[in-house]
Amino acid sequence: MQSLIYAGIAQLKKVEIFKTPAFIANMQDNPIYAVLVFLAGAYFFKIWLEDARAGKTGSRALPGASFAGFGASALAVAGALAVLAAETFLEGRLGFREDQSSVKFWAVFVWIGAAVTEEIIFRGYIVITKKGRGVLWASAFFASALFAILHPFLWDFSASGGFSFNFTSAAAFSTAFIFLNSMWLYFARFNPLNKSASLLPCFLAHFAYNVGVFAVKAHQGFAVWSF
Repeated sequence: MQSLIYAGIAQLKKVEIFKTPAFIANMQDNPIYAVLVFLAGAYFFKIWLEDARAGKTGSRALPGASFAGFGASALAVAGALAVLAAETFLEGRLGFREDQSSVKFWAVFVWIGAAVTEEIIFRGYIVITKKGRGVLWASAFFASALFAILHPFLWDFSASGGFSFNFTSAAAFSTAFIFLNSMWLYFARFNPLNKSASLLPCFLAHFAYNVGVFAVKAHQGFAVWSF
């Protein structure tokens, strides 16, 4: 972790830090960003865990702060890995494999942290839970669309080129699977096996999916192991 921080500082020195667009565009490639996202995820998981252990509910606790049984968690993880397996298979069949981007090895720390923070925000807060099942799933659908669009496949931002759109088949394919996985994560929270609507199965499923994505990229040669 310390070596990541030192490398991040070295990267920051290469950027004109006070030019905000340049700084934002370089965040994804900076180990400091990876460490901060990972630590944020660890912090929010600690708060969530404390709320769950204390049995807090309502506005006094983070959403979904309760524990779930093995069955609900196992189903959530199995479904997320099934989505990843289908995505990987179809990616190869449709010829999109070479269109994917390479990632630095520290990206896995970003994705682990995101497995907590994104679940608390989207599956926790951005859903309507007290207006019936129809409204719940309608809100999950629109939140999943937002979740998918926020992932930078259909768009890009760089210090040199600014903001741009990327309406390609490969980008649409990746966005569609982000949407599908998001819907599955909502199901992981609100299916009958998860009687308390705990976020724990969502955390585990999102973690499994993100680590699985990195493992697939590493296996296919799209992970960069140097600073």
